[in-house]
Amino acid sequence: MHTQKLTVLEKIGFGAGDMAVNVVISSMFLIITFFYTDIFGLKAIDVGVLFIAVRLIDAITDPLMGLITDKYTSRWGRYRPYFLFLSVPFGISIFLTFSTPDFSYNAKLIWAYSTYIFVTLMFTSVTIPYISLIGVLTNSPQERLSANGYRLFFAKIAAFLVSIVVPIMAATWGKENLAAGYQASMGLMAAIATIMFLFCFFTTTERVKHKIEQKSLLTQIKILLKNDQWLVLCAVCIVGTIGYVIRNGVAAYYAKYYLGGDATIMSAFLSTGVIAAILAMVASTWITKFYCKVKLFRWSQVIVAIISVIMYLAVNPGDMVPAFILYFLLSFVVDLQAPVFWSAIAEAIDYGEYKTGKRVSGLGFGGISFSQKAGMGIAGLVLGSLLTYYNYVPDQAQSQFTLMGIALMLSVIPGFFHFVMGLLMFKYKITDDYYKQMQEDHQLKPGLTGKYIVE
Repeated sequence: MHTQKLTVLEKIGFGAGDMAVNVVISSMFLIITFFYTDIFGLKAIDVGVLFIAVRLIDAITDPLMGLITDKYTSRWGRYRPYFLFLSVPFGISIFLTFSTPDFSYNAKLIWAYSTYIFVTLMFTSVTIPYISLIGVLTNSPQERLSANGYRLFFAKIAAFLVSIVVPIMAATWGKENLAAGYQASMGLMAAIATIMFLFCFFTTTERVKHKIEQKSLLTQIKILLKNDQWLVLCAVCIVGTIGYVIRNGVAAYYAKYYLGGDATIMSAFLSTGVIAAILAMVASTWITKFYCKVKLFRWSQVIVAIISVIMYLAVNPGDMVPAFILYFLLSFVVDLQAPVFWSAIAEAIDYGEYKTGKRVSGLGFGGISFSQKAGMGIAGLVLGSLLTYYNYVPDQAQSQFTLMGIALMLSVIPGFFHFVMGLLMFKYKITDDYYKQMQEDHQLKPGLTGKYIVE
């Protein structure tokens, strides 16, 4: 079997797609909860209900999008056309989500639901094709891992822009109207996302072809449920995303209220976590050349739980230096697993075909996407409920009880979810050696429907 090596330009183009995706993901992880409570003006519990309610729509749209990508292929390929035709609507949806109309509270709540549903639909329509793309760029696990290293590096660039540029730019452009500042700054991010998706379209090539049999939804679900490694990744994705969203969602509150910082400190704190994550992408790619990627995934998340407890015990309100140091360390170790996870999805899809003789690609990737957004929805509800429980009041001095809750939400609570995430990965068995053997066996078994064809 010929192994396709990707060019640096194609890896950069592939990474640009995730930069576009992560304008939304980073804003959802880092600032949207803070935006809705402190800028837009919603109650914390209403924000939590909004997040979980919209996930019910994802339960329909994510599998549907997976089925669509399996069914239709154009002259540009199976996945890339969505970047070309939906990049502009995707950008518009981001801009509208971060726009604050001068409406009554109930009307603003309707606006929030409408625009959040719109951005979620656009996100689904481009993200499921995007996360599926790696499976048709190359058939090499190492090349996939390398491409995902580029991808996650560019994703963190988007997170860096959202975390450092948006708060400062919003404060600068919106001195008398902070809501207008956020609208303008996120509008800029939306324009960048649109350009990045177009760049991804023009620089990537779908060269690995899989023959996909048309199967009913029920049949595909039954096949996927036999794929134990895909099920492990779904569980890992849900649990890990809950931890990510709770920690990153409360980071702005932690910087402003627990550390007593202004917009500059908030931006610096958020960007500290992003810089650490960027460095983790580089470190992970290097470490996995010498150390088992699955073991790295497992033990890094166990260590996250330990660091989280240390941070909660060691940092008191206003302790800037230890807070920044420990948050940097925490964010670095958390993201050592990221390139491993996103390359593992394509391998788990291949494993399912190897095990059952039938390939379910679109719905498999769609299921992972839904798992991520289900985790986001659950975390959003938990975050809104915890802010309400700890008596959070926007833009006021917080009580000791509230500050304790904010500290727990940044450290111990998400640390628990990452610990569980690490334990779940002990059920995952597709190492590089296992995958290589699987590929060799694949070539010997007749009749497998997705046998690789590399152009």
